[in-house]
Amino acid sequence: MTTRLRAQTREVPHAVPSEVTAPFWDGCARGELLFQRCARCRAITFPPSEHCRGCLARGQVWEASAGRGTLYSWTVVHRPVTPAFDPPYAAAIVTLDEGYQMLTNIIDAAPDDLRADLPVRVSFRRVGGDLRLPYFVPA
Repeated sequence: MTTRLRAQTREVPHAVPSEVTAPFWDGCARGELLFQRCARCRAITFPPSEHCRGCLARGQVWEASAGRGTLYSWTVVHRPVTPAFDPPYAAAIVTLDEGYQMLTNIIDAAPDDLRADLPVRVSFRRVGGDLRLPYFVPA
């Protein structure tokens, strides 16, 4: 029997929302994947920042992602660095259709089914108390 990758269910270490990142986390709570776009040059900034990484302008605007992309890279973890995580899990980089990359986890798949350019879509899951995280599942 092949083990399927699954979302974490217990409290996990995570970033504390800041003034800059709060809109992203608020979007996750609503089941909406958000990213920043520069109001001046239209470059995408992810993870969130106070300024554009392209032209250094301030004035980022938040946009909703369609939540679709492809698997860029991954590793299946069998021995986590902290007991907070239940293995196995697949830490991954996903390239979103809007053109930015995001560090995430792949779930609802067998480790052997993962491959470069696998089409994926976002799936929000509750972790621990009130935290909702954007995982990705095969599309």
